[in-house]
Amino acid sequence: MFPEKIAAVVFVAGFMPDHSSPPSYVLDKFVEGRTLDWMDTEFKPQDPEGKLPISMLFGPIITRAKFYQHCSPEDLTLGRSLMRVGSMFVDDLRQQQPYTEVGYGSVRKVYIVCKEDDAIVERFQRWMIENCPVDEVKEIDGADHMALLSKPIELACCLADIAEKYS
Repeated sequence: MFPEKIAAVVFVAGFMPDHSSPPSYVLDKFVEGRTLDWMDTEFKPQDPEGKLPISMLFGPIITRAKFYQHCSPEDLTLGRSLMRVGSMFVDDLRQQQPYTEVGYGSVRKVYIVCKEDDAIVERFQRWMIENCPVDEVKEIDGADHMALLSKPIELACCLADIAEKYS
């Protein structure tokens, strides 16, 4: 709503919508592309009528193999203890209008590619960048999906560089 108040938005191996498609577009493409083996993720209806989105809970196998594969056992344990049932909210996002070019489209964007992310794989991260060009792309070698834990110094350096450049 206030793009003039945002120096730059930073995506760290995250889903990045564009401003010409509904916000669900990148999630739909992610699911269609079958880039993630959901392994022991539990998908369950939240209500008997099926009116609410399907809930999901990442299991211990996918958490270790796809999200925290370069993190310490302690970080994995902490991460697992903080996980809650959630949803991808795709149905809600499909009903929203695309973000506007004047608002979202006018904000400078930086994408940090985590090169060893096995959840949102590098190939899909690069597709999002092509789909919604950004002002700058940074890369972190050896970072899994949890770059804050697997490569904290490198991520901090990237964020400091971005803050200095765009503020």
